[in-house]
Amino acid sequence: MNPVALGIPTVAIPRTVRQAGPGLPAPCGAAPAPTGGGLVDSYGRQARDLRISLTDRCNLRCTYCMPAEGLDWMPGDDLLSDDELVALIEVAVRRLGIQEIRFTGGEPLLRKGIVDLIRRVGELSPRPEMSLTTNGIGFAPRAADFVAAGLDRINISLDSLDPDTFLRLTRRPRLADVLKSLSAAVDAGLAPVKINAVLMRGVNDHEAPDLLRFSLDHGYQLRFIEQMPLDAGHSWTRDRMVTAADIERILAEQFTLTPNAGARLGAPAELFDVDGGPATVGIIASVTRPFCGDCDRTRLTADGQVRTCLFSRNETDLRALLRRGAGDEQIADAWRTATWGKLPGHAINDPSFLQPDRPMSAIGG
Repeated sequence: MNPVALGIPTVAIPRTVRQAGPGLPAPCGAAPAPTGGGLVDSYGRQARDLRISLTDRCNLRCTYCMPAEGLDWMPGDDLLSDDELVALIEVAVRRLGIQEIRFTGGEPLLRKGIVDLIRRVGELSPRPEMSLTTNGIGFAPRAADFVAAGLDRINISLDSLDPDTFLRLTRRPRLADVLKSLSAAVDAGLAPVKINAVLMRGVNDHEAPDLLRFSLDHGYQLRFIEQMPLDAGHSWTRDRMVTAADIERILAEQFTLTPNAGARLGAPAELFDVDGGPATVGIIASVTRPFCGDCDRTRLTADGQVRTCLFSRNETDLRALLRRGAGDEQIADAWRTATWGKLPGHAINDPSFLQPDRPMSAIGG
């Protein structure tokens, strides 16, 4: 029975089940991966949204992501070149039905030539919708350039409005830069401008109402994201996580939240009307209320690995295929095979769950 059809968002996954990919079998009992067509998995979900990490490097050191000293960054030769990226994106768009592309990192603004890369992707036919997830540092002076290149939307991370708390969380005194980038995005005509916020217990969770009021006052769309077990130090614990229920409770002390009646359509955020609307606030409850059954995403890392889930422990190497001279259809088939083996859920809530080796900065949000 198809768990998606039943509305089951996730199930416990035995660790003996492996994700399919070149050289790996499909899940037990599943039909062979289809040839031709889009990115469909054995549970009936179709990937139309491609998340691309442009770099694993970052200019902040957020405590919930990486250590103060940073990480061992990917060697330059391991990274996909701009031409390689465009080639793989072209396969995804023209052969696999990808309609939306989100550029992420690490911090994607650290990728040299990112504006021209977006321009080149925008010239593809059919043209995918393009968005960017960034910490905003360095975006303000280039906002108009990004819009001219074809960027459609932007998400900017902002976890605190207090300079001292921002410094404590990110280990960098760059709050003013982030605020300037939010304003610049609006001035450049990007809409909607979304804010991503992660709350940490005892650090910034008391700021949830202030972040929402700030977003309402400026016309930004706020999304709170549950902290996920993707930190480099593997120090995440469930008891220290601020849950979706916690966020709703904190906001309800100052606002009236009503579940939004609009269809979610695979979007990760649960939307709530604020004080009767039309303004909304979103909560992405990846841990406590997973939405795996509606997932429509596929991911490409900066070094050319396909991941079917943030929490996948298996990858499919498209970089090697590309550099060996594989044709577009051979690359497309490898991507289809990887997608066909996608597991029904991330199994965070299963006792046997194992955090992936790559941290979030090396996967892409």
